[in-house]
Amino acid sequence: MNRNHVILILILTVIVLIFYPVIFQNREVMKNLNTEIALEDTLNGKLTVKDLITEEVYSSRRNAITNAAGIVEPAVVSVNVIKTQMVKRRRSFFFGFYDEVPYSIQGIGSGVIFSDDGFILTNAHVVEGATEIKIILTDTRQFDAMVIGIDTSHDVAVIKIEGDDLPFAKFGDSDNIIIGEWAIALGNPYGFLIKDSKPSVSVGVVSAINRDFAENKDGKIYRHMVQTDAAINPGNSGGPLVNILGEIIGINTFIFSESGGNIGIGFAIPVNTVKKSARELIEFGKIRQIWFGFKVQELNQLIASHLELKSLDGVLINYIQRKSPAEEAGLKEGDIIREINGNVIKGTRDAELVVSDISVGDKIEIEIMRNGKALKLNLKAVEYKK
Repeated sequence: MNRNHVILILILTVIVLIFYPVIFQNREVMKNLNTEIALEDTLNGKLTVKDLITEEVYSSRRNAITNAAGIVEPAVVSVNVIKTQMVKRRRSFFFGFYDEVPYSIQGIGSGVIFSDDGFILTNAHVVEGATEIKIILTDTRQFDAMVIGIDTSHDVAVIKIEGDDLPFAKFGDSDNIIIGEWAIALGNPYGFLIKDSKPSVSVGVVSAINRDFAENKDGKIYRHMVQTDAAINPGNSGGPLVNILGEIIGINTFIFSESGGNIGIGFAIPVNTVKKSARELIEFGKIRQIWFGFKVQELNQLIASHLELKSLDGVLINYIQRKSPAEEAGLKEGDIIREINGNVIKGTRDAELVVSDISVGDKIEIEIMRNGKALKLNLKAVEYKK
């Protein structure tokens, strides 16, 4: 190596030492998108946003939430219904005579396809009384739907469309829901109001589980409801609530709000309840009425004193029908029911709520007090025959 080569190497080394910090700084500018040089170059048109975004940053836009929404989105549908109601119309201005005429009302809800042969879940209140149901898929296909069955008590309905290559979502297990885990609510609150058939997506967490609500004026019973702060807006009723795996864990149903808008308190019917109703509706077209063959009444101070009870918790069996499941199970008049399937029974309302989750063929365990002793008996629910 001659003298000229040595001098050249020294010069190159000095250049690298001088300019390396500048090169490194520019790499950081490109990576972090937050230096004045990068901002100025972008504003001057020398760099594009695409130039500045690294592959790592770009790919981070897709995450578990977007993946879960993408899995379920094709199966979410808009449910557009026409309901006919009879309204009074004045026949005579002077004499005040009225007659009733049919009046059509358009309603909007959401649903989710859960099988490749076109079965759809939605809320009962979305399709009850409908004379026409139109389903719109995210790929803009439209179908007329027929009602398979309605479970009014649990606010669940199954409807069906006929088509090829139908997308569908998979069920999860609502018994394994974790409070605080991600919850994604999907639905189409707009129906025919906008041309975009894609559902809206809102994200939150599971705020609580097993929320029970008293029977409302429509006779619906909401038990074990999943509470979420993911926005559930009007028109989203019947759409799915899904977990981070893209599995249905509930059907969005209602919100708590004084103004009518979302305030972060929404409720979904747990999917295990929905699955149970769906199986019954698909197989039988209705929810079969169960029969046990016994009647109960509230405990009062007089009864408690007579039976030497220490509390008024429980319900008193005051009637047993002969040759009924209750008689076969060994229940007797005068027994005090304290628990049903592990649920504490304090009064008749508790008993009614627990029984509302029982279907024909289910076996239940009843804990009773008889002559001061606790007993456990097994009882099978059978279909009520008129």
